[in-house]
Order: sequence, then C-alpha cells, then structure tokens
Amino acid sequence: MAEIADDGGSKKGGKKGPKKNSTKVDMTPMVDLGFLLITFFMLTTTMSKPKTMELNMPDKSQEDVKQDVKASQTITVILGKDDAVYWFHGTATETKEKDALAKTDFSASGIRKVILDKTKEIGYDQDKKMYKIIIVIKSAETAKYKNVVDILDEMHITGSKRYAIVGLDDTEKELIKKYEI
Repeated sequence: MAEIADDGGSKKGGKKGPKKNSTKVDMTPMVDLGFLLITFFMLTTTMSKPKTMELNMPDKSQEDVKQDVKASQTITVILGKDDAVYWFHGTATETKEKDALAKTDFSASGIRKVILDKTKEIGYDQDKKMYKIIIVIKSAETAKYKNVVDILDEMHITGSKRYAIVGLDDTEKELIKKYEI
C-alpha cells in the first residue's frame, strides 16, 4: 500500500510554508503481480515437441522376405568414412565389372542431385502413382551415425518413398576398399 507521511507543517510562528510530504510506495503487490503473470504465461504456453521422422521397420516375428526388384530401377548408396557417399546404379556385380562406383558428398549438388536426376531418368509408375526408383542404403563400418541420419533426411527432402537400409555384402566391401585407403 502507498503511505503518505504528514509531519503537519512548520510549528513556528509566522508564515506557514508549503507542506513537505514524504511518499513511500510499497512495491510488494507489484512484485506479486509480476510473479503471477510470469507463472500464468509459463503454464499456458505450449512446449515445442521434438520433430521426428517416421521410419517403418519390418516386424521381427516375420521371416526374412526378399523382394525381387529390377536392377535398372535400383540405386545403391553406400555410406563410408569421412562423410563420403558412394553410389552405383544397378547391382554390385555389374558395378564391379564396369567399375562404375561414384563418390559424392551430402551437399545439395551431391547425393541429392544424383537421387533427383536418377528418379527422373528411371521414371514414374502411373498405376502405383509413385516413382519407380528404389534406393538401397548401406553403411560401412567406418561410417558415422550422423551419416545415416543425413541420408534419411535426403530421402525426405527428395521425396523418395521406396528405400531400404540393409547391410553391406563382400562385393560392396571390396568396391569401397580402394576409395577408403
């Protein structure tokens, strides 16, 4: 509460001078109001929820089911050490014979451009209403977890709907050995 102290003015005879009033303002209610407002706004705001990418994994109770896909519709992306990305079109056997393994990176002009170009090249399936391309993602032992997250982000950015994460086989290990020396 506000207090006004009145000393009653001067008691000496003669002219009365102006009253000197001392004012004190009690700030306790203002501080209480400030804390109430802070508490109110903290409790009524919505906390931001972490954004996650949905990743569908196969049911472990089912047996390993392999789907046959055309090699002409497949691109294999191999994640290597030092943020390197290797890719080839078709199967590893064909690539080994042709020595067509290409190296790129995670930039917009790197693997993203490769995926977009190959998606256009392979074409669109009118019946299924989706692109025909299938991207097989493989990770070498020397790759970082961050690289897997980055390639999944690229799948989302490029709008690739059909991709799979599988392990490296011996042929592909031999293919990237010469690049990772």
